[in-house]
Amino acid sequence: MVNLTEIEVVADQDPLGWRLDNTYSRLPGCLFSPAKPAEVSAPRLVILNHKLAADLGLDLTQMSADAAAALFAGQDLPDGFQPIAQAYAGHQYGGFTMLGDGRAILLGEQCSPRGRFDIQLKGAGQTQYSRRGDGRAALGPMLREYIISEAMFALGIPTTRSLAVVTTGERVYRQSQLPGAILTRVAASHIRVGTFQYLAARDDESSLRVLADYTIQRHYPELADSTNRHADFFRAVMDRQAALIARWQLVGFVHGVMNTDNVAISGETIDYGPCAFMNAFDPATVFSSIDHAGRYAYGNQPAIAQWNLARFAETLLPLLAPQQDDAIAIATDMLGQFPDLFEEYWLAGMRAKLGLQKAEVGDRDLAESLLNWMQKTKADFTNTFRDLSVDEPLTAERYGSPEFQSWNSRWQLRLSQQSRSASATRTTMRRVNPAVIPRNHRVEEALAAAENGELSLLLRLLAVLATPYNVDAESAGYQIPSDDCSYRTFCGT
Repeated sequence: MVNLTEIEVVADQDPLGWRLDNTYSRLPGCLFSPAKPAEVSAPRLVILNHKLAADLGLDLTQMSADAAAALFAGQDLPDGFQPIAQAYAGHQYGGFTMLGDGRAILLGEQCSPRGRFDIQLKGAGQTQYSRRGDGRAALGPMLREYIISEAMFALGIPTTRSLAVVTTGERVYRQSQLPGAILTRVAASHIRVGTFQYLAARDDESSLRVLADYTIQRHYPELADSTNRHADFFRAVMDRQAALIARWQLVGFVHGVMNTDNVAISGETIDYGPCAFMNAFDPATVFSSIDHAGRYAYGNQPAIAQWNLARFAETLLPLLAPQQDDAIAIATDMLGQFPDLFEEYWLAGMRAKLGLQKAEVGDRDLAESLLNWMQKTKADFTNTFRDLSVDEPLTAERYGSPEFQSWNSRWQLRLSQQSRSASATRTTMRRVNPAVIPRNHRVEEALAAAENGELSLLLRLLAVLATPYNVDAESAGYQIPSDDCSYRTFCGT
């Protein structure tokens, strides 16, 4: 058993505050391979997240820009990091593939006052799992992940985070020549459903058991002494996924690539490739340029989450019961609870968005009636809920329609039966209904400017997104949606 209570490498005297460990590297060797960040010609710091660094117990304020660039390009790593590439598998758009970190290198784990966190370089060069890929990344997609992951964090949604982006001084080739870049990603861990699938595909039950117990110890330590810990482990993972996807739905987030290798066992949102936020409400919303059939459309995300959990349950069958039939029965029973579990989280969140204090039978119908009206009128998802949260009368023309007025009468009657005042209700609503999200056109203009060396739009966007529930004269312009009918996102590989 890997011991998470003892730090193998302690750098208490490190001036930056690194306290490093490499517990994943002490798991069975089939789960990873040694890796080394590629040499780059001219690393340059683009952005550094000092607030996140402080949360990690690091003080990077005294580093020069050149030293930070060398560090986050993997050229000058502190003692204690043991770079590896992780092996995993995955169902990608429903098809199973053996995969691995083709362009990401896990440096190690920072043991911070807030817990243990993976430090990973994304776009750091080829690994054993690169297949025919170049292992590199372009600046635009790395900055997109920085923007969206930090926006998700500010919205209170579990997520990996972004510590830094550096350019490499080299070009990468996609549909055109693009500036190369490396993102430093911070995660509770990078253990995925696909990690378990990798061992199941190898029929390696011994390593599977080690991985499961390590993951329980790292992310679900309260289950360590449970007599049915592997079944309880699955339930706990399912619970976190239900809560996570509900949070996505409640802010209109479309992940875009919900493959099983992008399902983090920790319950964090991971991999910000062809992701975007929905403007006009439509369950069929798809942004990814390669999701032609809409498999990962906004409205499909809960069902896909259950499908992905079914693949996770399949890997755990040898640990659930000695006899496969018994194990399948246990897994099937647990999986059947997902829709109700998701519904519970989603409806609780929707009640909060509508200012409802207590649960009543008609709450789901009230919420769905509003969503149906929004879909028919192409109303903006975020702005509609924010409009309902303000104290001023709703004056926009769309709110004068008979259908909305009928719904509004039902809602007002429901609110009038509560104990708190209308003003207090709307104050609580503004705490859960964001005023600003990463509007797609704002993200694109910031990325285009950054690729040309101009960072002011990026920095302003990040500042606005850091306080999504507040609005002032400067940030008001970030509430305006654009026409997303033809908007497409790309995975960046």
